[in-house]
Amino acid sequence: MGAVVVLVAVFFVARFLLRERLTVRAVEVQHEQIINTVSTNGRVEPEKAYDFYSPIPTTVKAVYVEPGDVVPAGKLMVVLDDVEARAHVASAESGIKAAQAALFAVLHNGTQAEQQASEAEITQDRLSVDQARHDLDALTRLESTGAAAPDEVAVAQQRLATAEAALNAAEQTSKSRYSSDEIARARAALSDAEANLAAAQSVEAQTRMVAPIRGTVYTLDAAPSDFAEQGKLLLQMANLKLERVRAYFDEPDLGRLAVDQKVVIRWDAKPSQEWHGHIERLPASVVTYTTRNVGEVLVSIDGPRDGLLPDTNVTVQVTTASQPNALSMPREALYSENGQYYVYKIVGNQLRRTPVTIGAPNLTQVPVLSGLKEGDWVATGTTNGQPLQQGVPVKVEQ
Repeated sequence: MGAVVVLVAVFFVARFLLRERLTVRAVEVQHEQIINTVSTNGRVEPEKAYDFYSPIPTTVKAVYVEPGDVVPAGKLMVVLDDVEARAHVASAESGIKAAQAALFAVLHNGTQAEQQASEAEITQDRLSVDQARHDLDALTRLESTGAAAPDEVAVAQQRLATAEAALNAAEQTSKSRYSSDEIARARAALSDAEANLAAAQSVEAQTRMVAPIRGTVYTLDAAPSDFAEQGKLLLQMANLKLERVRAYFDEPDLGRLAVDQKVVIRWDAKPSQEWHGHIERLPASVVTYTTRNVGEVLVSIDGPRDGLLPDTNVTVQVTTASQPNALSMPREALYSENGQYYVYKIVGNQLRRTPVTIGAPNLTQVPVLSGLKEGDWVATGTTNGQPLQQGVPVKVEQ
């Protein structure tokens, strides 16, 4: 029996020692810097752009600049035909005068002609009252002598009362011909006329496109005799030393962003060059951009902006986190089951399934918080495609 036991033991030991070992790829767990980034697309834009549109349907009379020109403040750049605009200004000025005259009339109880007619009416009514009072006095004396009947006196009294009522009405009209509502309407009409004049003058001013600052003309779509429909963008200018990037981050990435995070900007037209900046402002809402739901993030460019042109499409990479000395391993060495993470650590030329806890990974590396130490080796996969398993003897690919 002892000999049998020894033979069986020798058999299994020999089988274990002689069986084929699984060839695996492995890496050493070590400390290194882990940087987490988010990349997306963006568009370069001036911090303050000045856009010039045609305010009315008209023709271009003159153009005094070319794309790329650096112009001083006050430079006349484009002139449009302003005949229609000037006509609107003249009409609005006429409306102002009419509204002013109407307001003067309601504030002074009528126009000059109405005031003169009112004074004449009051004078006539006063004469009528004086005549009616004189007739009443005469009839009253005659009645006392029996020369006039009481009915005649009563008629004279009625005539005097009517004349006095007419005079009182004329005097009241001369003092307050218009109600407070009519005065308010006249004031509102003058305000509307003034607003119309301001709008017409603004349109007329826009037919002469003058540079508000010293800057660069970077788009121009106007030539002499061209027709410009109302609202057409004719010219854009800005100080191109003050530019920023409007970056479009997908909705799931917005929670990882913060103001002042570092940004790297790249442009395919100059692949060997990059620009640096930081997040200046986070989005207040999510909008639809092509087929994506994105937040528009404003990126301030730090340092020289030379070479970046307005409206160019760029790539933006934001550093959301940086761990300078983290214990790390490649992502392909990490496995998960039921929400628990583990790796296959190589111990004595065998695979040992080892639970680990991790931090925030990036695209290639995973920070290890517990379960491993520096110098441990973990398998990342096999050379023949077979799965890794607990207890399997292995050899590391050289």
